[in-house]
Amino acid sequence: MAQDPLSMTFAALADPTRRAILARLVAGEASVAELAEPFDMTPRAVSNHISVLEAAGLVTKGRDAQRRPSRIRLEPLAQVDGWLETYRALWSKRFDHLERRLAEQQKAGSRNQDE
Repeated sequence: MAQDPLSMTFAALADPTRRAILARLVAGEASVAELAEPFDMTPRAVSNHISVLEAAGLVTKGRDAQRRPSRIRLEPLAQVDGWLETYRALWSKRFDHLERRLAEQQKAGSRNQDE
């Protein structure tokens, strides 16, 4: 069963190892061996994680002689950001409302102390 791209992105990002791999790739491309260094797992296990990231469109593999470095792709993350924007706007609106209410209460409390 095929999943929509956003669901595949969230599924790939659900794993902390894959998020750490993406964080490393922000600094630049890296081979499987380089990506495996900070983890207590085999390069094969890291390669499996990269395959999941690649299937979600978050990573591409290049070719540099015999090296196959992985590179981050930002487009799927931009889609996640777009999806989150609705919720970000909702929370911003709620925080603005809360800020106004707190200011009103402080103002009312200040008036009560002056009396």
